[in-house]
Amino acid sequence: MSVSVLAQTLKGSEIIKIGNEINELKRQGQNIANLTIGDFDPNIYPIPDELREGIIEAYQDNQTNYPPADGILELRKQVSAFLAKHHNIQVTPNEVLISSGSRPLIYSTFLALVDAGDKVIYPAPSWNNNHYCHITGAQEIAVITHPENNFLPKAADIAPHIKGATLLCLCSPQNPTGTMFEKADLEEICDLVIAENATRQPGEKPLYIMYDQIYAMLTFGKKHYDPVTLRPKLKDYVVYIDGISKCLAATGVRVGWGFGPENIIGKMRSIVGHMGAWAPKAEQVATAQFIQQDEQLQNYLSNFSGRIQECLNTLYQGFQQLKSEGFAVDAIEPMGAIYLTIKADYIGKSTPEGDVLKSSADINFYLIKAAKVALVPFSAFGADDDVTWFRASVGTSTLEDIQGMIPRIREALSQLK
Repeated sequence: MSVSVLAQTLKGSEIIKIGNEINELKRQGQNIANLTIGDFDPNIYPIPDELREGIIEAYQDNQTNYPPADGILELRKQVSAFLAKHHNIQVTPNEVLISSGSRPLIYSTFLALVDAGDKVIYPAPSWNNNHYCHITGAQEIAVITHPENNFLPKAADIAPHIKGATLLCLCSPQNPTGTMFEKADLEEICDLVIAENATRQPGEKPLYIMYDQIYAMLTFGKKHYDPVTLRPKLKDYVVYIDGISKCLAATGVRVGWGFGPENIIGKMRSIVGHMGAWAPKAEQVATAQFIQQDEQLQNYLSNFSGRIQECLNTLYQGFQQLKSEGFAVDAIEPMGAIYLTIKADYIGKSTPEGDVLKSSADINFYLIKAAKVALVPFSAFGADDDVTWFRASVGTSTLEDIQGMIPRIREALSQLK
């Protein structure tokens, strides 16, 4: 049966593909440390007790009908207050859109702003921008980033591509790298966008920024910066992506929020409505109640972020120890999110069975087999196959799990020739 060109050409998630292979090995009885998916094991990292109880109470109160298309008013009000308190970002409830997590918000941002053939700029590696470009028929410009800049784009990297572009996709703390923009670097990018928009003619589409800050409440001693706070002139040109999925370990609760210019948020509301991608009403009611509870929120975030940071630091220190022992590995110190950027530079090496590792995917599957550790190569995030950097996600592992990985990785790498 024939299908659409989009269906024929759309690639599935490489992360899900790796995860499926890991699940198959687990079904065969193998114990694999899964550092692939950007999710949480709720038995290790449960959502806040008060949020869970609030969800149960909302269902018992029969909050089970359709929510408003843009989210219940009380949640949009509390999101506005939350943003003002925690990020010093001023928005009205009419500039806030609630959806079932952040994915529909990202997708609707593309659909609201990007026409087929429009130029979209994003860093490589980054999460899923390549797929959204493909879905919308955009002309995608993947800006290659480098470890010396923590795999974040500089204004100088973006400048050659900015003329005529419609959308610039940025994320901080970034998925997949766990790194964050420095203030000066983000300011330079903002100034670049302002200067470009000053050249646009009346009626010409401006250059917008999509700023994904879903991990903004999960940082480790570094300050989070955002475009409009740094450059208020950008208020009409930035769409933010945010929510509770990551900072409250609530990926399955499905409450995300986007905010930005009211005219764009209004168009995104219609798109999300046609997709039916609303957050469940009971979860919205409970979220509105919980994010008002400052003491409970801060207690949860302090404990949660401390545990995540300890896991990331342990993995980072383990790789630094391996590096000091002469192994061809490295890691970038964690700054935020649940990810560590790891290097394992073993392309061209041979396994004990004589198989040559020809790509980052080969290295990854060797580590799965020999070390029982699964990572995600940056090739899954738009980088080339020969880039030997990987994402490690710690949300489904205990500290003891991570401590036990390093000896296995050491043994597996020592067997390569």
